[in-house]
Amino acid sequence: MKFAITSDFPELTTCDCSICRKKNALMVRVHEDDFRLLSGEESLREYRFHTGTARHFFCGTCGIYTFHRKRMMPDSYGVNVFCLDDFDPAGIPLRETHGTQLP
Repeated sequence: MKFAITSDFPELTTCDCSICRKKNALMVRVHEDDFRLLSGEESLREYRFHTGTARHFFCGTCGIYTFHRKRMMPDSYGVNVFCLDDFDPAGIPLRETHGTQLP
């Protein structure tokens, strides 16, 4: 799977919800107009939990968590920056968010 984003990376976020804490992703928010899925749509798998509104995507081939369609901002994606080739998060402000804790 390949995708491309356009962002000036104003901040990166982590989330302490029950799914994000376990996948340990580092995210950047990208408006849907700045996200392009270039190839591999057939290998995308989707997971929904809690309200079923947010759409979490991962690669069905390798299992890596790639991005999600945000619940609170449905016109944006949260993109796992660890999936970006040659990306260095050093020096970008980090914001910790608080999400839903499921049993």
